[in-house]
Amino acid sequence: MDKYIVILAAGKGTRMKSDLPKVLHKVAGKSMLEHVVAATEAIDAQRRVVVVGHGREAVVDSLPDSVSMWVEQTEQKGTGHAVLETQGILGALNGATMVTYGDMPLITSETLEALFAYHAAENAAATILTSIAADPFGYGRIIRENGAVKKIVEEKDATADERAIHEVNTGIGIFDNKLLFEALENLTPSNAQGEYYLTDVIGAFVAADRKVSAMILENFDESLGVNDRVQLATAEKTMRQRINEKLMLSGVTLLDPATTYIDAAVKIGAETVIEGGVTLRGRTEIGKNCLITQGSRIENSRLENRVIVSNSTVENSVMESGSNCGPYAHLRPGTILHEKVHVGNFVEVKNATLGDGTKAGHLTYIGDATVGKKVNFGAGTVIVNYDGKNKYRSEIDDFAFVGSGTRLISPVTIGKNALTAAGSVITEDVPEDSVAFGRARQANKLGLAKKMPYYKGE
Repeated sequence: MDKYIVILAAGKGTRMKSDLPKVLHKVAGKSMLEHVVAATEAIDAQRRVVVVGHGREAVVDSLPDSVSMWVEQTEQKGTGHAVLETQGILGALNGATMVTYGDMPLITSETLEALFAYHAAENAAATILTSIAADPFGYGRIIRENGAVKKIVEEKDATADERAIHEVNTGIGIFDNKLLFEALENLTPSNAQGEYYLTDVIGAFVAADRKVSAMILENFDESLGVNDRVQLATAEKTMRQRINEKLMLSGVTLLDPATTYIDAAVKIGAETVIEGGVTLRGRTEIGKNCLITQGSRIENSRLENRVIVSNSTVENSVMESGSNCGPYAHLRPGTILHEKVHVGNFVEVKNATLGDGTKAGHLTYIGDATVGKKVNFGAGTVIVNYDGKNKYRSEIDDFAFVGSGTRLISPVTIGKNALTAAGSVITEDVPEDSVAFGRARQANKLGLAKKMPYYKGE
């Protein structure tokens, strides 16, 4: 059986009160649409089509390579009308079409695979995914007769008795493809909203004595459709709990999962310990036996094994095995710390490479620099890399010692084994094995303090 997937992503999402298309709002670092597409990628589908509308260009630009086709719904006339827009691509094909929604980020690939298998086993014209809701308000109700699905009634069209039903439509369904488009062509907007409901296809199938089956979803959370920011926060909380549980089962220690925020694309090795209050964003990768302490934020960075980050921020950077930073360090984009590098408290590194074993213990800025191995930066060192218009790069060779309070005025080169005296301002290259002094000469004026306004006397 050939399989096709339609993802509806045309809605504006008025209740989100946002200029951003609803399906592009993020849950655990990925847009809702990305989550849905990823869930469908486990299915060997011949065609995967996304229906776009509001914010078309932004939505289309966000589509991954696994989605090669999209169509536009220029007028939002309901779910049935949206699916009908794909007729030019799918209408003539034999097989089964799954319809799902770009605002259901919690749906899993396991559920979608199971639904296809259930549909095939039932040999039905349509199979809908239902769930049992403790509070069914807002959901379409499943109307059964003698156990068989007879129709789906939307909240605004339901009677009081129908609203009391707790089995609800998740919105996801699989249909015989040709029968689907045949039914869609005959839909009429005979409902409170004046829209063409995809759910009316079920009624058409039943009227034509075609079999409609339903698979009940065990985990109701998966059925959440996000329509406002309250539901978005609910989806975020559920997704993060799912991510954290998966990581802990894989051997990662989360000391306080409730306050640990880890995006969906983050990877973490076994035996790594993450304290509470940590945020890991984007495509961050963390190796084995690492320690990330409370208050740290790491984004789109790669940390190898045995790395320690203490209450620090790491952005678009690489920390090789055995390196560490913090507390209160800031690794900005383009930073590479090679093995066993130590970046201490209140040290900022930007667009710089630090060689094996290099140390910058405290109160230092290293920007736009290539630093060799086992270099030592004294406290208060600043690489002055910006003149107000242009940025310049400096090079510091192996085993150099940069004295406390040194100002390196880029571009300069500090040679191998060279030393800069504490408090120096270095404006010229320092040859290897040399010592550079760049201080003003000190002069003591005896007794002059007595003439100063602040002088308090004995």
